[in-house]
Amino acid sequence: QVQLAESGGGLVQAGGSLRLSCAAVGTTFSTYAMGWFRHVEGKEREFVAGISWDGGRTRYADSLKGRATISRDNKGTMWLQMNSLKPDDTAVYFCAATSLYRNNYVPTERSRYNYWGQGTQVTVSS
Repeated sequence: QVQLAESGGGLVQAGGSLRLSCAAVGTTFSTYAMGWFRHVEGKEREFVAGISWDGGRTRYADSLKGRATISRDNKGTMWLQMNSLKPDDTAVYFCAATSLYRNNYVPTERSRYNYWGQGTQVTVSS
């Protein structure tokens, strides 16, 4: 069983930076790919970034490519560093993990993740 908890959200001005954290509790966390998604009311939850179980492979949504860095350690924490934030980045950000795949596969589809945190609000003011 894996439990996930996000932190680090908040209010930031456009052009600023935030670092989101995801603390995972579970003995099998180290074998799971993980990712970040975001949700805006009235829209689909969208993929932001993902990382393989060993950190060797990462994937990013085009909207954040070049502005975000995903990372993780082997002790149960994942981070998302976001720079040059824009008002369009305003959303609830969720961390997710998947036990469904092996090797270095990093899914981008919401349906391929089977563990989710509660989300943390990020608001970027103009």
